[in-house]
Amino acid sequence: MSVNKVILVGNVGKDPEIRHLDSGVAVASFSLATSESYNAKNGERVTTTEWHNIVLWRGLAEVVEKYVKKGSKLFIEGKITSRQYEKDGVTKYFTEIVANNMVMLDSKDSRGSSDNSGQASTPASVSTPTVNTPEVEDAGGDEDLPF
Repeated sequence: MSVNKVILVGNVGKDPEIRHLDSGVAVASFSLATSESYNAKNGERVTTTEWHNIVLWRGLAEVVEKYVKKGSKLFIEGKITSRQYEKDGVTKYFTEIVANNMVMLDSKDSRGSSDNSGQASTPASVSTPTVNTPEVEDAGGDEDLPF
């Protein structure tokens, strides 16, 4: 048995790019930043950021097109994929997360588009389940790791 599952919570790095294939299928792609902070041995607080390439298809891509923008906070669940292609005689390798679940974590006011009443609207077709994120305390450095 094997498992290929990725869960990320982070912020969108730039406005999503949306393409519509000839068949009408929507594809959204964007970068997502996840950050981690820890205390270095010298006591200095260090934050590292990882950038992830995210791809969403069909209905999720349509939701992204309407409601997600640079800075949006998202919960992404999916699988990691790798592909390669050749450009100008050089082989390029690309790793991305193909998402099959997305939850918008921003408040409705900061993500929705305005309708005639001036209030933010939320897509009716998207359920946003509650994500319980446990509080995790900083381990305080590498010397506390059990391995």
